[in-house]
Amino acid sequence: MNPRQSADIARILLIIVILAGLMIGSLYILRPFLPGLIWASTIVVATWPVLLAIQRRCGGRRWIATIAMLFLLLFVIVLPLYQAIATLALHSGAIMDTIKSLPDYTLLAPPGWIRSIPLVGPRIATEWQTLSDAGAGGLLARLEPYITGAARWLLGHAAIVGVFVMHMLITVIIAGILYFKGDVAADFVLRFFNRLAGQRGMSAVRLAGMAIRAVALGIVVTAVVQSALGGIGLWIAGVPAAGILTALMVMLCLAQLGPLLPMLGGVAWLFQNDMKLAAAVLLVWALVVGTLDNLLRPMLIKRGVNLSLLLILAGVLGGMFAFGIVGLFIGPVILAVTQTLLKAWIDEAPAPVPVEAETPDQGP
Repeated sequence: MNPRQSADIARILLIIVILAGLMIGSLYILRPFLPGLIWASTIVVATWPVLLAIQRRCGGRRWIATIAMLFLLLFVIVLPLYQAIATLALHSGAIMDTIKSLPDYTLLAPPGWIRSIPLVGPRIATEWQTLSDAGAGGLLARLEPYITGAARWLLGHAAIVGVFVMHMLITVIIAGILYFKGDVAADFVLRFFNRLAGQRGMSAVRLAGMAIRAVALGIVVTAVVQSALGGIGLWIAGVPAAGILTALMVMLCLAQLGPLLPMLGGVAWLFQNDMKLAAAVLLVWALVVGTLDNLLRPMLIKRGVNLSLLLILAGVLGGMFAFGIVGLFIGPVILAVTQTLLKAWIDEAPAPVPVEAETPDQGP
């Protein structure tokens, strides 16, 4: 019998400690660039098919396609987000003054057609009438503490415009590098996970890319469409500060809260100023825009990846609470990869246990 080689436990532990130290040190050094790296990777993965389409139309020249994608990124993502955040930060004082004066307003009696809405109409009319009978600021006084707290949190984050600009600058630079050398980066990631977990690791990487595209299509596009339609409705109805309300709708839609709250504020202002026809039309438009995500978001998500919509939405909301805005993309990716790997492990048939053949007893 050959003697079994003894494992050098101390050497293995030392290698693990050194590798862990190197990884922690690398992450600590890259810490200022991690938000931009995560955002850039998410954007590049979500828009990679667009880059390839532009590259084909440019005769296969990647540098032209990269410049075109950076301009597209600047005008479609960076500038609108900057404008929304800067608008909220610029008018933060006026917004807080308006919220503090909300209890001075009086909620008018509900219009008669509210009660005729199927299923929910009578209850809405009853609650509305109760708040109207409460006198000046019946509804608004009740909501004012919650609205004030939410507004302070939102404006506190929106006021960091300089940090946002720095992160966006880092994001654009890293995105340009990834657009130009994306094939090399993707090959490195695939080889790393192939070394780590074989074919299952490569499948997890591809699933993560599809999940990021699905969230970008379903969440971001839906938020942009809802905010744009809601802002157009507010502007046509003549609601003041329509730009501020549209910027607020962008934030709320990305947070999966929907555009209804700012639009209902516009409806209340129109009712308050005796513009009942415009208020009724805007209310109907708000209901249409507010329910649009129930149709648009599942359709767009299914185009990106065939995953459970409940899992995607749970990942979006949970990821946002855990990691902030970037968690909109990280959360669904983590849940999707975890579910797929767990399902593959459960469905994998265990190796058959060898059974030794019985030998008949031999007589003397």
